[in-house]
Amino acid sequence: MATKPKKKNPRLASGRKRARQDVKLNAANTSLRSKYRTAVKNVEKAVLAGDKTKATELFAKMQHVVDIVADKGIFHKNKAARDKSRLSTKVKALALAAA
Repeated sequence: MATKPKKKNPRLASGRKRARQDVKLNAANTSLRSKYRTAVKNVEKAVLAGDKTKATELFAKMQHVVDIVADKGIFHKNKAARDKSRLSTKVKALALAAA
């Protein structure tokens, strides 16, 4: 079984500080990435359930989260735009089907 090689501790003070900062940044980015995916998933669930009002409400919240995450560069802006576009189409189709 191959194990990951143990990371060496940086010798320079600047390297040690960078390693400390990386831990914090990684945690923040992971949290935002999770929030993004959860927001998208919630809208998709509402669309599948056929709940028009809940889907439109969650879509508005999802757009806000997606924009924030894309602005921070955690996901590419084009990916964010693509996700918003696809979900917008699904929510509009749901609204048209209900009407």
